[in-house]
Amino acid sequence: MEREGAEQAARKGRLSPQALCRAIREDVIRGVHRPGVRLTEESMAARYGVSRVPVREALRTLEAEGFVQSRPYAGIVVVELDDAEAEDLLEVRALLEPLGAGRAALRRTPEQLGRLKELVSLGREAVADGRLDEVARLNSRFHEVIAAASGSRTLSQLVTQLSQKIAWVYSVDLPRRAEDSWREHEEIVAAVERGDPVAARQVVARHIAAAQSAYRRREPGGAAGS
Repeated sequence: MEREGAEQAARKGRLSPQALCRAIREDVIRGVHRPGVRLTEESMAARYGVSRVPVREALRTLEAEGFVQSRPYAGIVVVELDDAEAEDLLEVRALLEPLGAGRAALRRTPEQLGRLKELVSLGREAVADGRLDEVARLNSRFHEVIAAASGSRTLSQLVTQLSQKIAWVYSVDLPRRAEDSWREHEEIVAAVERGDPVAARQVVARHIAAAQSAYRRREPGGAAGS
């Protein structure tokens, strides 16, 4: 839905620099722009219906985030996420997110709790309908709301940045864990709703460990969804 809005805005030439960056990032995560593919200002401007100036700014941002890199004689190309970086991201996630969940159990607002429940419902519907792009977006948003509910701006910013890379790690083989993942999300929400920080940390830790295990068992060249 948000994706459709971005595409419609792009066709009308009304895509903001932030929305353009988000659209390109999502296309990298979804595999529209494959690893090693060159992204030129001209081709990106034509694809997203904007001028070259916001494309240049978006590519700079994405390079700083690690999604693309500048190579001599090749220009800007999509980065290939290797196993070492993927494992590093998963380990950092395993440290940050249980901390955020424990704090969220004590600090979440009724509005945040309601949003988490809504995301679980939407996620289950998207899984049932096979809308995998939507599943990935909702999954990232779920973890971002948990982090925001921790009441820590620093933690929320870190998890938001991390969630974009984590979505990239898991994007290739998302269906494998989709149903299990959203059932685990329900358990996380239940612990947060009870105001039980210990249970919230434990459930999130198990959730991440299961996702890590699935990733490590993936087929060569693939990934497993969180």
